[in-house]
Amino acid sequence: MAIAHHFMVDFSVPEEPPASFLELVPYQEAVVTDYLSKGKLVNYAISLEKSKIWAVFAANSEIEVLEMLIDFPLTKFMKVEISLLQQYNQNAYAPGFSLN
Repeated sequence: MAIAHHFMVDFSVPEEPPASFLELVPYQEAVVTDYLSKGKLVNYAISLEKSKIWAVFAANSEIEVLEMLIDFPLTKFMKVEISLLQQYNQNAYAPGFSLN
């Protein structure tokens, strides 16, 4: 089944995350890597300065995005806003985001 939509997920990182948040970061990175390799996640960016994470998911519905977010261990600590993108363009020749 072809993916019909792209969804932007805006995560708000807590100003003072609990220690358990930091302990889960490696698990979050593993899920990100897995979802990127499967094409479920198109882009993933973190701004520590703004306490934000932005991600673009390829999915057929917002429900599907919510189901994927369950796999991200840090989701339960953050406020999440999901937006259906009317248009999503990317430069095919531009390098992807670095997770380092």
